[in-house]
Amino acid sequence: MDLSLARLRMLRELHRHGTITAAASALHYTASAVSQQLAQLERDVGARLLERRGRRVQLTDLGLLLAEHAEEILASVERATQALEDAGESVTAKLTAGVWASVASGLLPEALETLARTHPGILVRTRELPPEATAAAVRDGALDLSFVLDYSNSPVTWDRGLERAVIAVERLYGCVPAGMLGAATVTLAELAEHPWILAPARSHFGHAVRLAFQSAGVQPRIDHEVEEQATAMAMVAAGLGVTLVSDLGLALRPPGVDIVALADVFTRTVSLAYRTNTARRAALLIVVDAIRAAAVAKGLGADMSKPDAVPAQNGAEVRGTWR
Repeated sequence: MDLSLARLRMLRELHRHGTITAAASALHYTASAVSQQLAQLERDVGARLLERRGRRVQLTDLGLLLAEHAEEILASVERATQALEDAGESVTAKLTAGVWASVASGLLPEALETLARTHPGILVRTRELPPEATAAAVRDGALDLSFVLDYSNSPVTWDRGLERAVIAVERLYGCVPAGMLGAATVTLAELAEHPWILAPARSHFGHAVRLAFQSAGVQPRIDHEVEEQATAMAMVAAGLGVTLVSDLGLALRPPGVDIVALADVFTRTVSLAYRTNTARRAALLIVVDAIRAAAVAKGLGADMSKPDAVPAQNGAEVRGTWR
């Protein structure tokens, strides 16, 4: 009997998630592709592994048995990969990382350039996902590592099956149309007087900003809901409202906006998540160190409670006080 690791992984995800649609989403396949591969797995085994209960698919007793063994088999493959990498004279590996726009543009270019020079055998591929979805993709095996976020007023519940390496601490700034404000700092309450461009409440960023407004005792008028910081800043440049932007997001800043320090302390922590059973994997830790070094080079590891400067803007440095 020749069992495909890819098909065993699909069976494992079906067991974990309960539906073919959810398993396909975790693995970034179509539901029809997963169904076809599971049907082939049944032919490989020579027994029924799935049965329909109404509109749902359920594992048979044999399916459950194989799914349990699949967990062990896939974990063993991962350990064997780690052992081979550790035993080699030079580290070689292919890793897939979950990213989103600001970390992909603000941290990865420097980190991957360093890796190409110091560890050419390590290849990092990236897959853009919403920040809220990356940790689950690591846990389910679709990614080797991913960037994850914690906001100072809205920490996430951490998955015990994952390790976390803190990479950077980002400040949040006010982003307003050029010339709109004359002050060096601004409060959220003052910004709430203007129309807002903000991520939807279902996103971690959108939720955290709305909580910050609640703490400030104000309710902003949100005229536009967009997912990306770059899109929000482009709309600010067009005079459609104001928004918040992070340190890494500033790399995507267009002309026509001013960046203003917030008087309200508001930060977010960028970390890398990876599975506990790969925590000692040499290549992965090398990648983590390279990305952390890129963040340190950008000054994103400092104590964010101390006074600091807003990053250079149009050749000038705008200073603001952090309380």
